[in-house]
Amino acid sequence: MEMKIAVLGASGRAGSEITKEAAVRGHEVLAIARNPEKIATGERITAATGDASDPASLAAFIAGSDAVISALHFDVPAETLLSAIREASVPRLLVTGGAASLEVTPGKRLIDTPDFPEEWKTFAMGGITFLNALRQVDDVDWTFFSPAALIFEGPRTGSYRSGGDELVTDDAGESKISFADYAIAMVDELEAHKHSRERFTAAY
Repeated sequence: MEMKIAVLGASGRAGSEITKEAAVRGHEVLAIARNPEKIATGERITAATGDASDPASLAAFIAGSDAVISALHFDVPAETLLSAIREASVPRLLVTGGAASLEVTPGKRLIDTPDFPEEWKTFAMGGITFLNALRQVDDVDWTFFSPAALIFEGPRTGSYRSGGDELVTDDAGESKISFADYAIAMVDELEAHKHSRERFTAAY
């Protein structure tokens, strides 16, 4: 079923791949970014300049959308996006999350492991705070999609394995996925709607 989608942060690596993937599948995409000249072009993609940190302005942009997919960094708080979603009466919010809060063993998160880079922790905590805020929300249909531990620019294979709160690893113990395949999994979730008010993850 064709949907009208608003993608926030559409000029970034994840946002641009999600924008292209959704459009290729026949969805109408309003691609919003501070620098719209960097947004992918193509059929069914409308680029727009927008600032997601202003809920009222954002609500006006996204009104009439079937879903909003946020590929923003976590400097925009969850409550800001949720306020815009509520004001615009958009039924769904899907969020490009982080991997740091995924469990490597029961009760032990990736961020808690000794090898987790210290310089990444501040940014990673932003994602954890965002997810925790969403988990308190029951009036918006949200989904938080954590990527693999390593997300990289690579081929679009169309293959991935999904999971819940646990880090997905391959036979070598590695957890990775390309931005292109991450986008496939995000649009699959958009269409299949399997993880209402849940977090999920995907990796090879």
